[in-house]
Amino acid sequence: MSKAVVLLSGGLDSCVSLAMALESGIKCEAITISYGQKHLLEIESARRIAKYYSLEKHLEFNLELSSIGGSALTDHAIEVPKGDLPDSSGHKKPKTYVPGRNIIFLAIALSFAEVRGADQIIIGANILDYSGYPDCRPDFLKSFEKMASLGTFKGINETGIEINAPLIEMSKEEIILKGIELSAPLGLTWSCYDPSGKDPCKLCEACQLRRNGFEQAGYVDLII
Repeated sequence: MSKAVVLLSGGLDSCVSLAMALESGIKCEAITISYGQKHLLEIESARRIAKYYSLEKHLEFNLELSSIGGSALTDHAIEVPKGDLPDSSGHKKPKTYVPGRNIIFLAIALSFAEVRGADQIIIGANILDYSGYPDCRPDFLKSFEKMASLGTFKGINETGIEINAPLIEMSKEEIILKGIELSAPLGLTWSCYDPSGKDPCKLCEACQLRRNGFEQAGYVDLII
């Protein structure tokens, strides 16, 4: 049986990625990384999702990227943008871009995967992230996989560790429909970048993408 480590953020994409892997018969363990993000509610969502699926192992890894700053998600001096979706040309860096986040996350997941005997890492990168987040592109993921095959004992002695992004070509609508098809616990997920207490702001990029996705899918969101 194939075994995977799932990067489980607590959001829609990682939840559906986990559901797809389990549906296909892959044995899954999860890693959730707390990196100093303002939207820490997603960590609690990840815990609930892991409990819902009765995962054998769910590692919570603490990493303080807020000391580096440079992103509205980690730096309290930078406001989370509201109202408008980011530029889709890919030329303008979004304020919500966390420098090197997926590079760092995948490296940590790679260490965990090698220790746990997993043959793949599952990440919920998808087509909507291409424009502003370079570490969500297929060519980056393939390059990281190549690097992993060269820099781990599993890579040089066995078949290596695959980087699997099952949602890479799916829209948010398609992701939501797939989650509903698989009875994934979408109501346990969290998307908002700038919550007020336990309520989503409804105006940030993540809230808008989530709302638009549910509307296009024709379903009522339990969160927004």
